[in-house]
Amino acid sequence: MGKEIDPAAMEIDAQSSINPKFSINVLQLLKSAQMQHGLRHGDYMRYRRYCTARLRRLYKSLKFTHGRGKYSRRIISESTVTDVRFLHILLYTAERAWSHAMEKRQLPDGPNRRQRIYLIGRLRKAVKWATLFAQLCAIKGDSRTSLEAEAYASYMKGSLLFEQDQNWDTALRSFKSARAVYEELGKYGDLENQVLCRERVEELEPSIRYCLHKIGKSNLQASELLNIGEMEGPALDLFKSKLEAAMAEARSQQAASMTEFYWLGRRFPISNAKTRVLILKAQEFEKDVEGPVAESVPAEKRLAIFDKIFTAYHEARSCIRNDLVTAGNAESVKDELIGLDKAVSAVLGLRTIERNLLLVNVAKTKLSRQREEKNEKATKPEELVRLYDLLLQNVADLSDLVTSGRERKQEEVEFAEECAIKSLAFRAGRCFYLAKSYSMEGKRSEAYALYSRALSVAESALQRLQNATNVNQTLMEELKTLHQNCRSNICIEHATGIMEEQKAPEMLSKKISSISLSGTDKKPEKFLVEKLDLYEPAVGDASLKVAPRIEVFPPAFQTIARNPIVLDLAYNLIDFPSLANRMKKKGLISKFWG
Repeated sequence: MGKEIDPAAMEIDAQSSINPKFSINVLQLLKSAQMQHGLRHGDYMRYRRYCTARLRRLYKSLKFTHGRGKYSRRIISESTVTDVRFLHILLYTAERAWSHAMEKRQLPDGPNRRQRIYLIGRLRKAVKWATLFAQLCAIKGDSRTSLEAEAYASYMKGSLLFEQDQNWDTALRSFKSARAVYEELGKYGDLENQVLCRERVEELEPSIRYCLHKIGKSNLQASELLNIGEMEGPALDLFKSKLEAAMAEARSQQAASMTEFYWLGRRFPISNAKTRVLILKAQEFEKDVEGPVAESVPAEKRLAIFDKIFTAYHEARSCIRNDLVTAGNAESVKDELIGLDKAVSAVLGLRTIERNLLLVNVAKTKLSRQREEKNEKATKPEELVRLYDLLLQNVADLSDLVTSGRERKQEEVEFAEECAIKSLAFRAGRCFYLAKSYSMEGKRSEAYALYSRALSVAESALQRLQNATNVNQTLMEELKTLHQNCRSNICIEHATGIMEEQKAPEMLSKKISSISLSGTDKKPEKFLVEKLDLYEPAVGDASLKVAPRIEVFPPAFQTIARNPIVLDLAYNLIDFPSLANRMKKKGLISKFWG
């Protein structure tokens, strides 16, 4: 007998064919779309336009348009979802609303009151569509899709409450719920999905810690919050904007008590609140590049911090100059503003010198170590010479700025002396690396003279530094090292020059003995294609300006076969017969009309 078919199994199969379970890798889909359409560079407008175009294509492909001419709303419900693209519509609608809100958040001066109301409205729309997406995925999607949709909806709810500055407990629960889902999903699936889930967990962590900080269950300091804000990711942009707003508010409160700017024994009153905030902002960044903590910070990060310091001080100077324009004829106010501008300019010059010194240290490190990678660009001594030229110019400008006052205090005299010592030290360093560049080109006499000059300038700088009131120990150590290097290089150049002079007659005799009148004694060097059976390099050293001998270029001319040229010499000598008897005779009418 044949096998009997179970009716219950048939019913289950029929239900599964009627109600299929859709599968969407939500996180991977969104991450790919965001990185390819603007969010790699924080361009939310471009991403919003992509979401709009994507929704238009989905509506047309599903023939789910909202009427023609007159708008007719069509609702996506459980019975409507017969294709996975209906779920994509809900997802991209939520993403469009969220990206529009983030676009408003990234306005240059921040959103005003009306724009903030609109921003929160767009986030509410994103929460509405994300919640509907999660509800339909729970019915129409598989278990993984349902979990990812629930985590996405929780993240949107947390972002809305985060922006509203209220219900921090509910926001914390939403973020923790999303983190728990992504932590579980990160344990399964392929490697790419696991990496994406772990990245998402790391992006959610700062928001959770900030919520705990607002509730009062965390001992986070402001500096730790700033370190968290340096992380990257689209999920952190809202957190960064919120943190920047909080820090700006804290600076404004702190600036209320800041009434003077102290520099070199002088106090300059600050009346403009915006100028006070900008100077405080620059001073906060200065703490990250000063002291022993700065040594542990990478050079690239320190350069970025210097750029922020320069931006803050330049904006402060522009505010001061605007106040000067509006000061009118009040001479006392003008004198105070001019003194404040001079002090801020001097601090800006000091930070410029520190930044250029950092670049010098980076270039020295690259010059001293061997190149580990072939593609790494070699640092030449000429680059250090250029940096020392910039330092000399910076010190000269700073010295002129300090010595331009009528009455000079003791602090200003000591600072001018320090600038003079630094100028001598930079001149010694410039001479040293200029001599090194001549040495690399084989010019021994020029290199010897420049090393001797660098040695004498370094000795003068050391002598003045030892007699100074405030001895800079770092500069002292650098000058001592430079002094020793100059002495050793002088001896090396002297010895190398004597050796080359001793070998010069021998080398000259060898070259003269190899001279031939025929000029055929020189063995021609073969190209790579001619010696494929030999293991000899065809590309020389990268430091030498020698062209690689791979193939002759441009290639030599080659003879090729040419089609024969036929000259008909007998044509003009042939008597052809007359064809007059074969021609049609013309009548009277044809004679007139052709």
